[in-house]
Amino acid sequence: MFLSRLSRPAALAVCALPVVALLAVAGLVPLPFAVAQPGPTTDVLGEAAGKPVIEVHGAPTRDTSGKLRAVTISATGPGTSVHLGDVVDGWFRDDRAVMPYDSVYPSGGSTKDIERHNQQEMKGSQDAATQAALGYLGKQSGKIEVDLQLGNVGGPSAGLLFSLGIVDLLDGDGSGGDLTGGRSIAGTGTIDDSGKVGPVGGVSLKVQAAHRDGATVFLVPRAECADAKASAPKSMRLIPVTTLKGAVTDLTHLEKGGGSVPAC
Repeated sequence: MFLSRLSRPAALAVCALPVVALLAVAGLVPLPFAVAQPGPTTDVLGEAAGKPVIEVHGAPTRDTSGKLRAVTISATGPGTSVHLGDVVDGWFRDDRAVMPYDSVYPSGGSTKDIERHNQQEMKGSQDAATQAALGYLGKQSGKIEVDLQLGNVGGPSAGLLFSLGIVDLLDGDGSGGDLTGGRSIAGTGTIDDSGKVGPVGGVSLKVQAAHRDGATVFLVPRAECADAKASAPKSMRLIPVTTLKGAVTDLTHLEKGGGSVPAC
């Protein structure tokens, strides 16, 4: 009865009030998402936090040229509230990704638990990367020790680059040259003891980070080629990889200019 006495514009305004109020409340409620963006990259042949990323004991190492860049994404922290405005903004930006919170951080843990989990994953990745690299080179891990560190970065996604860095420092391309051929090469991928490379997530943002920091070649787990192509500039060469051996072979062919090199 009340609405029937109002003009049409006034009635619409009254009906819209609950919707506006609901949207206002929704904008203040934290949502179960994390917002990620391209993070820093680190040359595993260089230093991080003032220390060599890779230190080899028990075997001579080579002087290297070029770069092997491990890439990361930066996500809103485990204690950060993400609201509707952040999500909408992230959906409409190429340099942002809205991801389910549980896909970025293990559910049910405190900030310290999550940090501990990420460091455990990094330690496991480092051990696997060392085993994979030494196994590929036919060297015994008991006689050669490798220390790896990447500052405060956690998680397993630098495994492939750790292994490639160890191979380059110990053996290069196998005939006196650098595995990088003097290029700035970036990449991502988990690795296991046998040298199998696995997917990592966040590849489109990692490609942007690599391009920003000067990489011209990007090694990507084969299963994530489509994500890499979505954000890679035409000037960047995308090489799909499934194993450490395959990655070394592809980089050697690229460096020497012979043999076929796959592309995404």
